[in-house]
Amino acid sequence: MSKPMSQALVTLGRRYVRDAPGTLGKAALAARYLNPRLGAEPRRRVTRDRSGARFAVDTQDLIQRYLYLFGVWEPHMTHWLRRRLRPGDTFIDVGANIGVFSVLASRLVGGTGHVVAIEASPAFHRRLLQNADLNHCDNIRALNAAVSDERRTLTFVLASSDNMGANSIVPYDGPAESVFEMEAAPLSDILEPDEVATARVIKIDVEGAEGGAVRGLAPVLGDLRPDVEIAIEVTPERMAQLGDSADELLDTLRAHGFHPYRLPTEYAPGSYPRAIQHPVAPVRWRQPITGETELIFSRRDAETLG
Repeated sequence: MSKPMSQALVTLGRRYVRDAPGTLGKAALAARYLNPRLGAEPRRRVTRDRSGARFAVDTQDLIQRYLYLFGVWEPHMTHWLRRRLRPGDTFIDVGANIGVFSVLASRLVGGTGHVVAIEASPAFHRRLLQNADLNHCDNIRALNAAVSDERRTLTFVLASSDNMGANSIVPYDGPAESVFEMEAAPLSDILEPDEVATARVIKIDVEGAEGGAVRGLAPVLGDLRPDVEIAIEVTPERMAQLGDSADELLDTLRAHGFHPYRLPTEYAPGSYPRAIQHPVAPVRWRQPITGETELIFSRRDAETLG
């Protein structure tokens, strides 16, 4: 098959997956053909997500590829944030990547609200600023910084450009795609008092460094509003390599009245068509954390977070 014909089929397939009603055949088409093609033959475009927000993407990268292909990244989280954030709220995005959730939150909290987007990668920080500008997001305070439990310099390693969001301070002995250093500080030092006081949702996605991030947030946990909720991607194996544990993280948040709820995080492309059509709510989590888990911490005591 010629390259122009292949590209045309990808364009038609993407249009079907994004725009056609229902889910018939979408999972197989996305998993077996579109996702591999868009990774192997990257497209660099300005695309719109399902809400109409614009993003500059390179489909070599996983997150940007899914945003281009499906019009959304993490459908369950996107749905949950839409139900949580209201005009005037503050959203704190730790590990903001290219700004997918920061831009979403910017539109939800409006001109009277605020977004704090913290991203360690200089390359992603630049793309975050670009995407904020594309969407006229004047309420985003974007910081090129890292978070930890103390002020120090951290070394970040990226193993593969296929998933550029996997920049991590976890020790890695294999061949590295890139390495950079970044100054880190506790969240309690980075955030302004009014940002702490008005935060409705704090999202932390820091590829194994969540233990330090939560310890750095701990001094201001008592200053947060009663209905604040904290979303953390917990990765026990990576945490252990840094001398941290998921149990310590849970204990810290439970001591401040938070209960854990699990939100599905499915990254297989075949899972996306159904997740987009049928997003689910976080469910109370009482089991040990043995693998990568997206947890929502809330002071609400319930079985689900509707």
